[in-house]
Amino acid sequence: MKANILILFIGVLIIFGCDNDDVQRDIDGQYIGTFQRGENISNVELSLNDATFSGESEIMKFPAICNGNYSISDRTIKFENQCPWTAEFDWSLILSDTWDFKFAKDTLTLTNSIGDVYSLAKKGQF
Repeated sequence: MKANILILFIGVLIIFGCDNDDVQRDIDGQYIGTFQRGENISNVELSLNDATFSGESEIMKFPAICNGNYSISDRTIKFENQCPWTAEFDWSLILSDTWDFKFAKDTLTLTNSIGDVYSLAKKGQF
């Protein structure tokens, strides 16, 4: 019985001992990959470093990536774009707001509420 309680206690410590700082350090890096909305796909580059981001896409404004800050909470990442944009395109393509994310084996997947997906790999990890 004492062994079960000890195992449970250690499990709880492990679960709650991991914090957002660890995730922040792990995802920091240079990424290349794709952005997909529906059937449309574009090659992208994204840099995440110390809660700031910058990037670009192969197709102008699909998606619209510039630079700004980001914060992590649980399994979501919130981007705050700091660039001004003109009005001639769909602003939902701007990398901003809250995205769900998965990070494993140097692969980062971002998904937003309307189904857009970034599939990214850390540079040098191919």
